Amino acid sequence: MNRRERQRRRRNRASPLKRFFALTVVVVAGGAAVGLIALAGYVVHIADTAPKLSSLKVFQPSSPSQVFAADGTSLGYIYSPDVHYEVADSQIPQIVKEATISIEDRRFYQHGALDYVGILRAAVKDALSGGSQLQGASTLTMQLIDNLYLQNLRKTRNIRYKIIQAKLAMELYAAHTKAWILTGYLNNVPYGTVGGQTAYGVQAASYLFFDKPVWRLDLAQAALLAGLPQAPTTYNPFVDPAAARARRQEVLQAMVTAKYITQAQANRSNREPLQVKPDQSYLVRQDPYVFDFVEQQAAQDLCPTHPGNCPALQDGLKIYSTIDLRKEAIAEQAIRNHESLLAVQAPGYGSAAAAIASVDAANGHILAIANSSSYSQTTFDYATSARRQSGSAFKPFALMTLIHDFNGNPYSTLYVSKFLAPGWLPVDPTWSVKTAELTYSGTINVTQAMIVSDNTVFVQLAADLGWNRLDAMAHAMGITTPLDGNPAEVIGGQKVGVTPLEMADAYATMADGGVHHPPTIINKIVFPDGSVRYFGRSQGTQVFPYNQAYEGTSVLKQVITSGTGTPANYGCPAAGKTGTAENGDNAWFVGYTPRMSTAVWVGYPQGNIPMANGYGASLAAPIWHDYMQAASGGYCGNWAPPAVPFAGTQFLGDVYHYAVASAPAKTGGSGGATGGSSAHRGSANGSGASGGATVGTGGTSTAPAQTGTAPAGGSTTPAPSPSPNGSGTGTAAGGTTPAAGAGGG
Repeated sequence: MNRRERQRRRRNRASPLKRFFALTVVVVAGGAAVGLIALAGYVVHIADTAPKLSSLKVFQPSSPSQVFAADGTSLGYIYSPDVHYEVADSQIPQIVKEATISIEDRRFYQHGALDYVGILRAAVKDALSGGSQLQGASTLTMQLIDNLYLQNLRKTRNIRYKIIQAKLAMELYAAHTKAWILTGYLNNVPYGTVGGQTAYGVQAASYLFFDKPVWRLDLAQAALLAGLPQAPTTYNPFVDPAAARARRQEVLQAMVTAKYITQAQANRSNREPLQVKPDQSYLVRQDPYVFDFVEQQAAQDLCPTHPGNCPALQDGLKIYSTIDLRKEAIAEQAIRNHESLLAVQAPGYGSAAAAIASVDAANGHILAIANSSSYSQTTFDYATSARRQSGSAFKPFALMTLIHDFNGNPYSTLYVSKFLAPGWLPVDPTWSVKTAELTYSGTINVTQAMIVSDNTVFVQLAADLGWNRLDAMAHAMGITTPLDGNPAEVIGGQKVGVTPLEMADAYATMADGGVHHPPTIINKIVFPDGSVRYFGRSQGTQVFPYNQAYEGTSVLKQVITSGTGTPANYGCPAAGKTGTAENGDNAWFVGYTPRMSTAVWVGYPQGNIPMANGYGASLAAPIWHDYMQAASGGYCGNWAPPAVPFAGTQFLGDVYHYAVASAPAKTGGSGGATGGSSAHRGSANGSGASGGATVGTGGTSTAPAQTGTAPAGGSTTPAPSPSPNGSGTGTAAGGTTPAAGAGGG
């Protein structure tokens, strides 16, 4: 075999291998082409079926709503699992932007929505690592899409997710500048969780990690925050300080590489401590009783159908309350002034509790709510939530029912003060009513009965008026507690009880000339978009005309000047009523001036426990006195006389007829207290015409013209000297009428 043949044979033996390699190249090339075509088709399909940016709902993190006092002082924040604040681009320091770009997207200013170099690098890394999910290559634009639009898809980081993310990023990039995208990222990226709250955005992170606004961050702090979004839990300085420090060094070095800072600056910042300081303002609440009530009312106002689960409270609202911090402090001090007396009311049961609720009569703004307890002792707010029987503080509702519903004149409407034995009331034949002293005034008018707080007169009056009318008047004036027409309600025998806030609000209707304003502790709410909703601009509802309110006030002023409420008298025009529950379980004083209505309750939070001095005059009125004297701030104004004075007539009963037309004549001996009334209304200085029937020592006489100091519009009738507890208790004696709480004044 010659040399040429041997060479040919060798070529023939090699050709199958060459052909195999050649065929392999062709097949691979063809397969790659087909694969690329198929992949391209898949990408186009996913991109075409991806939703448009405009059709997606922007993710909005929740954020604590802030509560303010009337003067703008912050009272604290309503809890939210997230904290999110947006700040303008100009408020974010350049070092924060540069630190973020250096560690998250160094080529941010060189590429568009996508970084194709970064995508190729990440794809190779993912292929070599054999990972099932695509990692890396996300630009700040893509991450912004992630945070704003893809909350539901971000957990499945597969190729479909990446295609949708890229498509939406290009759409977003085409519509906005790089500055807008960077600011959007910094305002929305999550930075980690502190104290159970996750910070969304660099401003929230700055507060949660450093307790300062973003514009006050230094280089080391900016670098620490910039390193958090990649792994917020891993690098959280409160969780792992060493990992946080290492990540901060990594960010600083990235800034050196990007030529934003020098190595010397990086080294200097790296030597600094972490400087973290948690922001406690989200957890601290000034005056927690007030805060809780603001939160409750806000939930009721914003989510009336489901106040127990109100997402609106986590929308970063600014809630401006009506609370006057000065009056709030005065109310707390007024209670402290009498702590020693409260402490000795029921040995073995600890100190009695006290509560104050005060409202602005002109608009229903709640000015102060105070309790003797501390929030650490109990979170229950007596001022707004404790429903207790009112004692005689409920009698003014009967007074206004008489005046308004029947045009009844309280000075000429007469009843006999006497022991009411079982059988006096047909609907409850076992119920008896007596006075505490077991002494009675004989025939007296309603005004006198109010001054001395005679229960026997007022249960007769309520029966004559109709208990349904009494309940309707109480509700119209502001009582929200359910009432059921119980005959003992007028002397405090409510089955459910009333709160101090209810009573203050109801009396405010008289203070404002017959106009009822629903109480509110919220003045306005400012929403994140800048819109404002006002709650404190009540126009009110006219329950009865001014001259009728003035008439009722003329009666209640005398309770303070000469009746059971004299301990409340601080020298300025005011009207009010004491209340003492059965056995002295609950003590009340509710009163008002032309500007302010305030209720004070004293009792035991455990339940109805008799108190040693459990009279409204002894326990509640002195607290009311101290509060009103200081809270009035020097105001000592009076109500203006009505243009048309009230000219009522004698009421002789409607449902029943316990009222009497006149006092019976008596001869000799010591008669009852003066019970007559001027036949027509007196002048503003209290002088009245003669003509009222007067019963006193020596028998019948015609009353001379009165020249006393009764409130304008009312006639002066001398009253028996009242005892501190007023006059009367109600005794059920096995009947159906609850007499508990039906004590005297």
